[in-house]
Amino acid sequence: MKRYFTIGMAGHIDHGKTTLTKALTNVDTDRLKEEKERQISIELGFAPLYEDNEIQISVVDVPGHERFIRQMIAGVAGIDLVVLVVAADEGVMPQTREHLDILGFLGIKNGLVAISKIDRVEEEFIELVKEDIKEELIGTVYEDAPIVLVDSISKFGVESLKEQIIHMLKEREMRDVKGAFRLPIDQVFTVKGQGTVVRGTVYEGMVEEGQSLTVIPKGLEVRARQIQVHHHPAKEAFAGQRAAINLSGVSKDDLERGDVVVSSEHFNVTRTIDVAIRVVEDLDYMVKQRMPIKCHIGTAEVMGRIVFFDRNELKEENDEILCQIRLDEEIVTKRGDRFILRRPSPQETIGGGWVIDPQGQKYRFGERTISELEQKKEGTPGERIVTALMESKSLLLDELITRTSLEKDVLKEELQSEDFVLYNGKEFTLKVLVEVIEEELYNRLRDYHTNFPMKQGLNKGEFIQALVKQYPKGLLDYVIEEGIKRGVFKRKEQFISLNEFEAHVPKNWQARSENLIQKLKSDGMQVQYFTNYLKDAGIPDNIAFDLRKFLEDTEQIAALDGQFYWHGDVFKESVAKLKSHTEKEFEVGEAKDVLGLSRKYMIPFLETLDRRGLTIRAGNKRIWK
Repeated sequence: MKRYFTIGMAGHIDHGKTTLTKALTNVDTDRLKEEKERQISIELGFAPLYEDNEIQISVVDVPGHERFIRQMIAGVAGIDLVVLVVAADEGVMPQTREHLDILGFLGIKNGLVAISKIDRVEEEFIELVKEDIKEELIGTVYEDAPIVLVDSISKFGVESLKEQIIHMLKEREMRDVKGAFRLPIDQVFTVKGQGTVVRGTVYEGMVEEGQSLTVIPKGLEVRARQIQVHHHPAKEAFAGQRAAINLSGVSKDDLERGDVVVSSEHFNVTRTIDVAIRVVEDLDYMVKQRMPIKCHIGTAEVMGRIVFFDRNELKEENDEILCQIRLDEEIVTKRGDRFILRRPSPQETIGGGWVIDPQGQKYRFGERTISELEQKKEGTPGERIVTALMESKSLLLDELITRTSLEKDVLKEELQSEDFVLYNGKEFTLKVLVEVIEEELYNRLRDYHTNFPMKQGLNKGEFIQALVKQYPKGLLDYVIEEGIKRGVFKRKEQFISLNEFEAHVPKNWQARSENLIQKLKSDGMQVQYFTNYLKDAGIPDNIAFDLRKFLEDTEQIAALDGQFYWHGDVFKESVAKLKSHTEKEFEVGEAKDVLGLSRKYMIPFLETLDRRGLTIRAGNKRIWK
C-alpha cells in the first residue's frame, strides 16, 4: 500500500525555512500579501515534495516568529519528520531551542538538521556552527540526526537533503489508515461556486469523496463533496496526507481552526483531561497550582488551568508529572494524543505531554490520586491488549502475555470480551480489525467489479496479496471465509466476488456483444477468425479479451483454438450429432462425414473434445468417454 507522509520545516525566524521549502518543491509557501511585504511566514505554508509508487511526501513550512507560535504548533502536530533549519551566519537561536522543545513534547522523533545560508560564512565557521548544533541536540531525540549543508539560492545540497528525507521516510511505517478518520482543521476558507473548504493533515484513517462526516466538538453533520491533495482532485485522502475537503451542509462562519472533522462518534469531546507532562529545562517563572495556561492540542488552542495532585508549584523537574488540565472550552482528543502547554503572559512554553484519560474526573489532592493516575497511565488490561493487537494485528496467547505483561488468568478473562476474536483455534485479533478488513476487502471487490464487470471475481491469491503486507495471511483467510459464511462474499472455483455480483457485459457494449453472438450463430460451423467478429461488431481492443473470456465462461461461445470460436449452441449440437452418429470409437474421416467439415475446423474441434475430456485420442481414433 502506498504510504503518505508530511514533513515540517522548523527553526528560528529568518533562518531560510521558506526559501529552502521553495528550493525543495518549487512552491512559494508565503502566499499572503503581508508575508511578502514583511518577508516572514505568518500562516502555515504547504507544498508537495516527492511522490513515487511507494510514498508521497508533503512539506509544511511553519512560522518561526514567536508571535506565531500557535501556527507553528498547529503545523508540526501532524508531521512525521522535521527538518530543523539553522542559519550558518547565526547558529542556534532562542526560537530554535523553543521549536526543539515543542517537537520533543509532541513526540516527533524523526528529524534532520539543515544548515542554511552557507554562502554567507567561511568554511571554518560552518564547523563551529555544526559543533554548536550538536551540543544543543545532546539529550534530545535528535542527538544523532543527520546534518546537511544547503544553500537555497544556488541549490547546493538541496538534492542531498531531499534524498535524505526520502530515505528516512521509506524506512518508516505510515500512520494508521484503518482507524476512524480524523482531520484537525488548520485552515477554513471559501471557494467561489464551491462553498466551504477546510484544510489539514489527516491524522488517521481515510476519507472518500461523498462520505458523511461530523465536525466536532460542534456536532455539525457534513458531507465530503470534493477532496483535493495539493490542488489536485482526489477520490480519497489517507493518514499522513495534506488534504483540502469541500464540505457541504456548513458555512465558513460555522467553523474555525481547532475543530476536527471525523467519521466516527467514538472520539472524545471533553474539557477535563488527565495527562502526563514534562517541563522545559529553563523555565523563567514558577508554575503554580491552578495557574492559567494555553493548551495546544491538534490544531486547537484553548485556555485552561493546570491542576496538580502532589505539589502546589514547580520550577525545575526532570521527571514526568501526572496531573490534570481543566479547559475553558471543549476539545476533541483521545488517549495518547500529544499537546503543548504555554504560559499566556508572559508568553513562554512551559512543557508538554500526552493524554492519559480524555475523560478526567475530579480527584482529591494526595498520593492516592497519583497512584490511580499511574495505573491509568499503564492502561487497563483491556487497553493493553487492544494496543498490542492494533500493532501486531494478530497474536498467540503466549505472545500476548509477553506483550502486555498480564497474568495468564487475567488475560484469558479479558479475552472473553466480544471486542476480541479467536480464530484458527489459537490466534487472537480485534473484532474491529475483522470489520475493517472485511470492509476493505468489500471495497476492493466493489471497485474491481466496477472496473471489470465481465470477470467472475478476483483470484483469491491475488486478492489476499494486496493486503498481506498489512495483515497476516491467516487473518485474511479467516475474514474471507467468515464473509462467505455470512453471505458477504462468494467463491466460484478460485475466484472471490461479492455475493450479489454476477458477471455481465456493460450496458454500453450489450448491443454490440449480442450482434457478435448472433452473427457467430448464423455462421454455424463455417466461422471466420474471431478477431473479424470483434472488429465487425465494433468491439475495441481494450475490452476484447475480457468479453471473449466472459462469453467463454458463460458458454455462449466455445473455443476451437485461439483463432476459431463457435456459438455455444452450435458446439453442443455438433457434439450431440457426432456422438449419435458414431460408435464408441471413431476416426477423423467418420467425423468429417457426419459433420461435413473440412480439416480446417475438424481437427481443432476434435482436439477441443480431447481437451474437455469428452474423448480420448488413441492413435488415429477417438474414444468417447
